Amino acid sequence: MRSKVLRLIMILLTVVMGVILIFQLVWLSRVYSFEKQQFHINVVRVMNGIYEDFDWANQGSGTKENIEKIEDKTYLMRVDSLPTFDILERDVQKEFNDFSLHTESCVAVYRVSENKFIFKTCLFASGKEDVEKSLLAMPVEKRSFDYIMLSFPHRDSYLIGQLSFWIVSSLLLLITLIGLAVSLLYLYRQRFLYEVQKDFVNNFTHEFKTPLAVMKITCDTMVDDNIRKQPERMAKYADIMGKQVEHLQKQVDKLLGVAYLEEHKTLPLEREQFSINEIIKQAVAKVEPLIESKNAKVDFKLSENGLSINADKAHIEQAFINLVENGLKYSDAPHIVIETGKDAEEYFIAVRDNGIGIDTKYQKDIFKKFFRVPTGDVHNVKGFGLGLNFVKKVIDAHHGKITVNSIPGIGTEFKIMLPTQ
Repeated sequence: MRSKVLRLIMILLTVVMGVILIFQLVWLSRVYSFEKQQFHINVVRVMNGIYEDFDWANQGSGTKENIEKIEDKTYLMRVDSLPTFDILERDVQKEFNDFSLHTESCVAVYRVSENKFIFKTCLFASGKEDVEKSLLAMPVEKRSFDYIMLSFPHRDSYLIGQLSFWIVSSLLLLITLIGLAVSLLYLYRQRFLYEVQKDFVNNFTHEFKTPLAVMKITCDTMVDDNIRKQPERMAKYADIMGKQVEHLQKQVDKLLGVAYLEEHKTLPLEREQFSINEIIKQAVAKVEPLIESKNAKVDFKLSENGLSINADKAHIEQAFINLVENGLKYSDAPHIVIETGKDAEEYFIAVRDNGIGIDTKYQKDIFKKFFRVPTGDVHNVKGFGLGLNFVKKVIDAHHGKITVNSIPGIGTEFKIMLPTQ
């Protein structure tokens, strides 16, 4: 159960952060709608203030018939008589100040008899070029009466400015959530690395403990005076010692190989032309003792055509050895089928076994260094989790690819594709 609790916590926190972000976006949208509505109300109040305070505007008051909203940024107010332009500019600016509408506001006076604007100006403008652009953007709305047009070219910017507090607070919340997510991801990764390291230490201890114990017992036996008088037993114990030393040497070589790859990143290749079928037979021959000890069965379905490839013979052979050993480890009565052939411009080598299989959720991780499919504290299968990692690096170095297809309880197939050139 690798980090299941931590994974569940991360999922829950991710959902919570998502809900918070959605809530924040909905809240910002509602606040923006409120500010938009409030802006409209304030503009109408400005116009009503003009109607109420100045007798030149209209005999009545501001009504729906006298105030017309063309679009979100443009309003018309009907007037019975036109004021002088300096008075209009002064009075409109006064109304804007009273209602705190401090955004660029363009005012235009339309005379129906001339069918055009006879006066244009901008209040609270930021620059000359901006003013000219805003005035040119004011459309002439043909009406059967005189009117004053109010336009707010930068209304959206003004509304966003009104939301500055909410936007800043939302950004701070977003940054906080991102920081929390990164921290959780880092924590999860550190936890995963810790578990990988723990598994490696457990496997390392198990891998070296038994051979060392056997070697110690053998040494204690060989120094006994009685054993020296029995050459056959002495030879037997010497053979046991040699096999244990050879086993330890192989494990040390694997670890040194990993250290070398970490330093150089890629495998150095010594390419030569050789037959894939022949190298597979050699690889199987080298694990013949393990095949016999497991009472395993190995079948070949090798292509009748000569599959000759230019590659690193030693590394390719070791990759095949690792795959065969992997198939032998995870079955009580191993049955391995090795098939070769050619698809389009690639050679393929498939190694199928009848082992315990690999759960789908672990298949993406099996080529990672030190990774082993979790089995709790049971270490009945030896290894450091380096074999498949080495295979992947060898295939990648040859610009090939390797895939895995596995069904738990049925078996596993590793398929290697190598370019013909």
